[in-house]
Order: sequence, then structure tokens, then C-alpha cells
Amino acid sequence: MNAQLLPFHKMEGVGNDFVLIEADAARGLELCDLAQRLCHRPFGIGADGLLVVERGARAPVRMRMFNPDGTEDFCGNGLRCAARFAYEHGYTDTTEFAIETLGGKIVPVQIHLREGTVESITTELPPPRFHPRDIPALADGEVIEDFPITVAGRSLRIFSVNTGTTHTVIFCETLPDDDLFLEVSPRLETHPMFPERTSVLWAVVVSRNEIRVRIWERGVGETLGCGSGAAAVGVLACRAGWTESEVEIVSKGGTLTVHSQENRGIRLTGTANHLFEGVFYLQEKEGSP
Repeated sequence: MNAQLLPFHKMEGVGNDFVLIEADAARGLELCDLAQRLCHRPFGIGADGLLVVERGARAPVRMRMFNPDGTEDFCGNGLRCAARFAYEHGYTDTTEFAIETLGGKIVPVQIHLREGTVESITTELPPPRFHPRDIPALADGEVIEDFPITVAGRSLRIFSVNTGTTHTVIFCETLPDDDLFLEVSPRLETHPMFPERTSVLWAVVVSRNEIRVRIWERGVGETLGCGSGAAAVGVLACRAGWTESEVEIVSKGGTLTVHSQENRGIRLTGTANHLFEGVFYLQEKEGSP
């Protein structure tokens, strides 16, 4: 049986973990299928997503991200991981550059160094989109904010926004226990209101400078962190007047700083860490030609 040796890097940002490969190493491979194989935790490397990095035509770096179910998506934490990898592997020789991602979006990146080592990374996500047609969501009106909906027999009030991908936030007094979280989150993800599905974030506003969240990411399930999701929570809470424009979003995996900029993109700052690298023994599936 033929096999291919595929070099990879394992990275994480606030507990959101990724397999990162360079595009040249995956030439001729079906990336949607590859994501499902590599991200599978018992039989693959195990990850919340696959990042595919290469030199870009419109920016120094181009990144594609695939969920474990093979769907392609936008990813805030993945952007920081790709940025650190690109900076440390010679894709760019400056600490300020841009990454091209899903749909041709150009994301500015700033690497913050301490004694020559990457300490944190700031990305400027696209301006948030609130209109239902841009989320997308099948709802009337100009925004989905404090919107009533029934899921799994439970009455909820939801807030939805697109911060590069679709997010729905449930603001509550306490974070849900496992029973509530696992009952509602997957059903809200696939609710007919959201034709492209939605990630779901449960959020508790602790103060004007801190929000705690629990995350259900579309195409993944529960994750320890979500960059674009943190941006969604921060910008929605700021719009509602509950927090300052800069707020810390605390998840199980760590803390991200979200800075909402009126009529501009959302600045997202956090860490990205290289965990290990290796070679995956990519065997052909049975029945392959």
C-alpha cells in the first residue's frame, strides 16, 4: 500500500488547537478530506482545525482553515497561529504584515516581541456585520439582538453577528451546565434560521472589562477558545452598552483582548504557541486507485 509522509506542526491559541501544514506538502491532496483525517483525535493527529499556509499573491501569507468535518471556515485563533509560524519560518521579515484568508479577506497582523521572542499577536478582523442577510440568518429586521427563539423546548434571547464567520451569543447570568449546554448548543448550531449553521457562545458579563464564555463551534463541537467568537461577544456587549470598547474575553483555554473600533475592524490580541512538529504517515484509504 502506498503512503505519503506529510510534515506537520501542532499549534494552539487559547486552547484552540490546530494541525498546520504548508501548502506545497499537500499538493494533489483533497484538503477537505485531509482535514477530517488529520483532525480526528483517535485516528489522526487530533485538532480543532487544519491550517494550510503558503505565500500569497495579495499578501505575504495566505491561510486556509478547515474544520474537523471538512468544511472551510474563517478562524481568528488560527490566524494568530499562522502569523507566528510565518514570522518564524521566513515568510516575512517584518513584525507587521497581512494574511489573506477565506474569501480573499486581507487581515493585518502585528507581532509583539519580548526579548526577541513572540509574546502575543494582534490581528484586525473584518468589520462586524449585523444585518441578517450578512450573518446569514433567516430573520426580518436590521439586526438580531435580543431576538426571541425556542430551541429544544427552551425560550432563549439571542444575539447574532458575522465577525468573519457566523456567531450567535446567549448572554446569561451563569454559564450553562453540561446538560443545558449539550442539549441546546448543537441544535442552535443547525437551527433552520441559520442556513450556513452558526457557532454558539454562552456569555456572562462579569464587569465592564471582562466577559466569561463557554463555546460551541460550528463543525467542531465544544472548544476551549474561539478568536472570531470572542470578537463577536466583545462587539455585541459593547453595542449593548454593557462593557467598554476594550474587554477581556475569558474562556476555558485562556484570555483574549477584544477592542471594538467603531466603523472599523475588531482588534483581537492573544497568544499563539508552537507545541510540536512531526510527520504523519498518510496511507491511501482502502479502495483508492
